[in-house]
Amino acid sequence: MALLHEELVLFDVEAENSEELLKRLAHVLLEKGYVKDSYPGAILAREAAYPTGLNTKGVAIAMPHAAAEHANEAAILVARLKNPITFKEMGGSGKDVPARLIFMLSIDDPEGHVIMLGKFMSIFCDEEKLVDLYETNDPKEVIAKLARVIE
Repeated sequence: MALLHEELVLFDVEAENSEELLKRLAHVLLEKGYVKDSYPGAILAREAAYPTGLNTKGVAIAMPHAAAEHANEAAILVARLKNPITFKEMGGSGKDVPARLIFMLSIDDPEGHVIMLGKFMSIFCDEEKLVDLYETNDPKEVIAKLARVIE
């Protein structure tokens, strides 16, 4: 099961705020058939209730996702932002996170989701790997670096 696709690695994405960004990225997944029509609304609702920003060292990130019922196929969209966009911190602290790297997840298996998040944490805890990933400009290289961790 390939979760990573070159067509889902985006660079220098711009948006005014997190809501606009989430809509834009969700529509990429929708247009390419990875998610159902309900996904864009579901991702906004979930992000409002359960924020996904992480103040990781080196590069702050966000990992927005929606329930499995909104997915057609498991996939990970990776978006490097041109300018940081404020997300609220995961865990309900209410703190702002100036995210620069977004991992939008289309999850079709809730149990697999938990396993995948655990694997991602190994990147997020490693400032050097995270900065290296952020500075990578080739979709193939981004996928290769992530694949070593999650697959």
